[in-house]
Amino acid sequence: MDHIGLIVEDLDEMIRFFGELGMEVEGRTEVSGSWAEKVTGLTDMHTEIVMLRTHDGQGRIELSRFTSPAAVGADRPKDEPHGLGYRSVMFQVDDIDTAVARAQQHGGELIGEVVEYEQVYRLCYLRGPEGIIVALAEKIG
Repeated sequence: MDHIGLIVEDLDEMIRFFGELGMEVEGRTEVSGSWAEKVTGLTDMHTEIVMLRTHDGQGRIELSRFTSPAAVGADRPKDEPHGLGYRSVMFQVDDIDTAVARAQQHGGELIGEVVEYEQVYRLCYLRGPEGIIVALAEKIG
């Protein structure tokens, strides 16, 4: 897998949020033109893209903000952990309590509780800006 792509409304807010989870900006650019229209099937397509990567370079997330045409689905509930479509991306963290606190400073909200799974992991879900759900896992033992 090369990366996970997310369509968002506020790139800077999402960069700050994912930055607190250890992601770093790899690049930022604008995409438009005939090749972009052909590959997406969208007329007059223009988007701004930010590529984020994990500190070890093994994982990447592409954030896209469409300026033309406007993104669709803003009226669809995005914040339910059992909703259809994209569910979550999981990050392994060294200290889940610290990671939750840092994410909360940038709009993260804990969904449910931090729980222990079979004395192997502490796990939780966070709802981030724009309703994006991330999971956190801290290995224990």
